[in-house]
Amino acid sequence: MTKLYLLILSSLIFYSCKTASKSYQKGNYSDAIEIGIKKLQKDPNDNETKELVKAAYTIAVNQHEDQIRSLSNSKNANRYERIYNEYVQLQNIYQSIKQSPSVSNYVKPVNYAEFIETYGNKAAEVHVVNAEKWQAENTKAAYREAYNEYRQALKYKKNDVDLKRKRDSAYNQALTKVLVVPIQNYGGYNYSSSYQLQNFQNEVMRTLSYNMGSEFVKFYSEWDLRSKNLEPDQIMELNLGRIMIGRPYEERSERNVSKEVVVKETVYKPDSVVKQYATVRAKVITTRRTLISEGDLYITVRDVKGRILWDDRFTGQHQWQTEFASYTGDERALTDSDRSLLNRNNNNNAPREEEIMEQLYRQIQNDLSYRLRNYYSRY
Repeated sequence: MTKLYLLILSSLIFYSCKTASKSYQKGNYSDAIEIGIKKLQKDPNDNETKELVKAAYTIAVNQHEDQIRSLSNSKNANRYERIYNEYVQLQNIYQSIKQSPSVSNYVKPVNYAEFIETYGNKAAEVHVVNAEKWQAENTKAAYREAYNEYRQALKYKKNDVDLKRKRDSAYNQALTKVLVVPIQNYGGYNYSSSYQLQNFQNEVMRTLSYNMGSEFVKFYSEWDLRSKNLEPDQIMELNLGRIMIGRPYEERSERNVSKEVVVKETVYKPDSVVKQYATVRAKVITTRRTLISEGDLYITVRDVKGRILWDDRFTGQHQWQTEFASYTGDERALTDSDRSLLNRNNNNNAPREEEIMEQLYRQIQNDLSYRLRNYYSRY
């Protein structure tokens, strides 16, 4: 058992070393360092792997520093970000080596934290300058760009309180604040003034709050604006128009059916039976009862000067239908399908007005949500 264990361990060490060597030969020096360190954690006295890690580190540092020198001499707008990223990669290698004291003492890696801070500040400053240029234009679109620039700057100076304040200020300037006026019912249908209308209003507000797809548009009730001491940029009015709960109307159709049936059987003996057939007929009267209900919601979006920015109409429709039948003539002529229609109650669970209104609201809500997302996606 001991010999088998040693054999497996030797194989793993050999594989690890060979893998580090392969990464080195392919020019994957960071990988070679990582793999070599893992190998040395198991065998700190492996001088061959130490030399490989040291060589890989030297080459990796030279490559990154060559790239840094090239970027330093360029006029590229994002050169500081790219230099910063080069130093981050060098620092990652430094951190990996420092995890193993024996490797660190042998390789003596350089700590690049100071360079990361320096070029992080330079990269952040570029974004701040860009943000200030955008802010000078004093438009919502420009403030959106400024906000994004400040966000980029904060990637390099995460705890800078002043930067966070400027970012938040730019966001507030970029934000389009929409006052949503409570839905008015001009449809003349009393049922819409019940709790369902309030539920519908709440659903609309939830949709506006979470599903518009733009971080630069927010919707407020009148109470929200007053409590936050904000002024709206737009005013959205939603008004219920025509609400029509349909009356059932019926369509009748008749059809004649017939079938050959046994009318008489004569038994002469158990294995000798004579059947006499005849045609029986009946008339099936089918009634199709249909109920169609409709409702409209009108939207008007204005700016604070009262100018209409967008107006539209959203329509919901509820349709219910059932069929039942009666017949005259001989019942034996009926099929199973005919009989199922006969057994239906002629009321057949007609929907209640509450159910109809719920369906109308749902359809209007879905259509409203879709078109609102399209409209405000430009903001």
